[in-house]
Amino acid sequence: MQLTHYNTHFNKRTFPIILVCDHVTNAPNIGSLFRISDAFGVEKLMLCGAGITLGRKITKTSRATEKVVDFEICDEALSIVDRLKNEGYQVISLEITSSSKPIHTLKFSAEKPMVLVIGDENFGVSEAILNISDVLVHIDMFGQNSSMNVVQATNIALYEMTKQIM
Repeated sequence: MQLTHYNTHFNKRTFPIILVCDHVTNAPNIGSLFRISDAFGVEKLMLCGAGITLGRKITKTSRATEKVVDFEICDEALSIVDRLKNEGYQVISLEITSSSKPIHTLKFSAEKPMVLVIGDENFGVSEAILNISDVLVHIDMFGQNSSMNVVQATNIALYEMTKQIM
């Protein structure tokens, strides 16, 4: 029998992970980020960028999770990431760089709260944030393309992080 929203028995849980979105502005992507933030028990979703507002396109994709996910909208990500780093969060940026490590090779722990930074759909995480990150991670890929959709990549990253700290 297929289960529904009403008869699943997943344990609700919140993980010490704040998801910071560095200029992710595509409305369906933002809606999907609400859904996965809820699904993976993210502590808080930070939407950073000029002109971000919740509208019909976001709420259509979010399937009402914007009502249950703790979130904040701010103008820019760098000051948020810097503040969280100073508060003791480990800053992990999801970006393919010459020094990034495959995400599955890292060991995550609930002992130290984490910030996962994801970047703009076209340009990725800003250089300024990459420079203050504690670690840069990427997802190994085996096809011809060198990147994937920001939401798909975030799904994979949050899955890897939460499965390790359960």
